Amino acid sequence: MNTTEIYYKKMTETPVAKLVIRLGIPTTVSMLITSIYNMADTYFVGTLGKSAQGAIGILFTLQSIIQAVAFMLGHGSGTYVSKELANKDVKKASAYVSSAFFLGGAIGLLFTAVGLLTLSPLMKLLGSTDTILPYAKQYGMWVLIACPFMICSLILNNNLRYEGKALYAMIGLVSGGILNMGMDFVFIRYCNLGVFGAGMATAISQIISFTILLILYFKAAQSKISFRNISKQFKLYLEIFRNGLPSLIRQGLNSISSGLLNKLAGSYGGQISAEMADAAIDAMTVVNRISNFVMCVGMGISQGLQPVASFNYQAKKYARVKKALLVTIFITWGCILVLAIPVACAPRFFVSLFQDEEVVLNFATPAMLYAMLGQIFVPLFIPLNMLFQSIRKSWMASFLALLRSGLLFIPILFTTTAIWGLTGIQISQPIADALTGLVSLPILLHFLRKTPGVDEPNEPTPETEITPENETNDKSA
Repeated sequence: MNTTEIYYKKMTETPVAKLVIRLGIPTTVSMLITSIYNMADTYFVGTLGKSAQGAIGILFTLQSIIQAVAFMLGHGSGTYVSKELANKDVKKASAYVSSAFFLGGAIGLLFTAVGLLTLSPLMKLLGSTDTILPYAKQYGMWVLIACPFMICSLILNNNLRYEGKALYAMIGLVSGGILNMGMDFVFIRYCNLGVFGAGMATAISQIISFTILLILYFKAAQSKISFRNISKQFKLYLEIFRNGLPSLIRQGLNSISSGLLNKLAGSYGGQISAEMADAAIDAMTVVNRISNFVMCVGMGISQGLQPVASFNYQAKKYARVKKALLVTIFITWGCILVLAIPVACAPRFFVSLFQDEEVVLNFATPAMLYAMLGQIFVPLFIPLNMLFQSIRKSWMASFLALLRSGLLFIPILFTTTAIWGLTGIQISQPIADALTGLVSLPILLHFLRKTPGVDEPNEPTPETEITPENETNDKSA
């Protein structure tokens, strides 16, 4: 039995709960480590003052934009890589991943060039105040330098997951995250490099993480990355963009909403005092870091669902897809509750771990409590969003992606801040989370009711049947 057949058997016959957990745990660990090193940046830079820490929040928006492009290409290509591996067509799978990888690198280089040439206005556009701007420029320069490596790393990471190699994907990201935390400590505490050092640590760790992921991809993946596998067919790129659109919307709107949040926090805080403007941005930076840490569990387990859903839906194993979705929802709920309840019970304590200035604590504490209440609704929409994207129902996935950070959040943010000012900023995201979950519930029930409850037998077709000629092509690919 060749590698393709072994993988097919694993994805279609391993008990669903075991498979989702096996693929979800490495992804969850990767995301948690990434979130931890983001919080490490927030912690170490926070020791330099609230204006310096506010710069981390500003650059979080820029990193979200970069990640939006990377996830679009990674999820868009990865879904089709999984589909073609289910069809046992390794050559076509290689075309998808190679095309996405080199396109991502080119886009990253363009971001770097344009961003460095417009650094000051770009930081202002992302919500920087005059006092935060010098720190934002120091950190932002390094984020832009690392941009091509960040994009290509996430493309490699996502395609490894879609090939069922989540452990290798985890190794690459975790290595970079641990290295980043160590360099933050050395560069800031011992070398006195401040925000410049934190940015440099991020860039170096991203480059090393990319190198590790590339080596592991060549070692473990069935699909192959090379220049000769780059597709010249416009249709292939259109498929990647169309199926990656939900990721672009989801992550892109997160960056837009984060920028709006910073702008409004600084604006309404500035009506009180210049100090309060930076304090409000700093407070929401801490709240968002902790909230994203909790949400990472839901995202990680849901990303474990993606290869299972994509592969089995293509193989017409519909009962396995439905069961995988339900398993993911309940596991996600349990994990989020375990993390969110302690934070909701002691929000001031958790905020004080990152910033102990009284003005920041007073603003961040209620915002932290509201954010944890909003997390309860996350398992209703994140797994469902990931599912529709994985089974190539991109329009429904795009609609769900639009809800949380676009169709609901942006009008809620402007409405609540107009009525309640800074309090409106604190409650806007939790309200959007709750409404997104409630809107997603009937969509979830409809999918479970309308999708066939039994698996269909696989009938060999000329493109999926294994022949001696195809075996030769697979090995040469």
